[in-house]
Amino acid sequence: MNLPRRRFLHLAVATAALPAMPPFAQAQPYPSQPVRIVVGVAAGGGADITTRLFSQWLSERLGQFYVENRPGAGGNIAAEMVVRAPPDGYTLLLVSIGNAVNATLYDKLSFDIVRDITPIAGIIGVANVAYVHPSVPAKTIPEFIAYAKANPGKITMASAGNGTSSHIAGELFKMMTGVNMIHVPYRGQGPALIDLLSGQVQMMFATTPGTTEYNTNGKLRALAVTTSTRSHLLPDVPTMGDFLPGYESSQWYGLGAPKNTPAEIVDKLNKEINVGLANPKIKARLTDLGGTALGGSPADFGKLIATETEKWGKVVKTAGIKTD
Repeated sequence: MNLPRRRFLHLAVATAALPAMPPFAQAQPYPSQPVRIVVGVAAGGGADITTRLFSQWLSERLGQFYVENRPGAGGNIAAEMVVRAPPDGYTLLLVSIGNAVNATLYDKLSFDIVRDITPIAGIIGVANVAYVHPSVPAKTIPEFIAYAKANPGKITMASAGNGTSSHIAGELFKMMTGVNMIHVPYRGQGPALIDLLSGQVQMMFATTPGTTEYNTNGKLRALAVTTSTRSHLLPDVPTMGDFLPGYESSQWYGLGAPKNTPAEIVDKLNKEINVGLANPKIKARLTDLGGTALGGSPADFGKLIATETEKWGKVVKTAGIKTD
């Protein structure tokens, strides 16, 4: 049935006057469904605590964020899961120094952390501390270097495992000083600390949370912190850089998303994380963890990931670090 010309023209004009309807996806505010943050370590440690702190914050601000722990292969299982996820903002990754180290430590990764993860924001940086057992006579870093050089191959250096933050901090120290210490890897910081406290091993680079009390009660001796500034948990302990200019090492965490995640989602999450880092309650909690807030733009966090990947790649190659 043909419409009369006048009626057809009226309908055409009315249709043209209607506002353009946006696509369904654009009509849905982000997030409109649960967002998972994948963490490559088991529940309970500093990485997991930090992630849950910000998962709760983002849930309060935006809604529907939760943590999924996927430990294994030094964090590579979690990273690959996120790399392969749709770039829609509903699967995020807790990115850490471990991911930067793994880029060189593992020969056949199916992804590139710098290329395949979109940086969102850095969250926290945590110092390692160079601890020695009280049986070691050195009370300063220069004294320890002299002692180690006088006893080559006789000092054991514990770590939380091959390629961990505590291990590479020690390897960087060895490279910059030329000392010869025997590396003893453990399955986590806890078992390593037990043997350090008992004197089974002589020194270790350990993270500040949960260890500073041993310096206070004299069970261990803190010689230096590995960050560029002193730790508020150990204000009287100098930095390693005071004795070895250019030395810096820290455990750090931040959020990332699959490559090609829309910029508006990345910017929205970045904004909320930076607001969270300025929140007094969150700042206090991060202080308790011995951390320093990072924050900044997605580009700032991307630069950190790229710089750390290059830096620790050189250490892994020079020291000949292997996964086993």
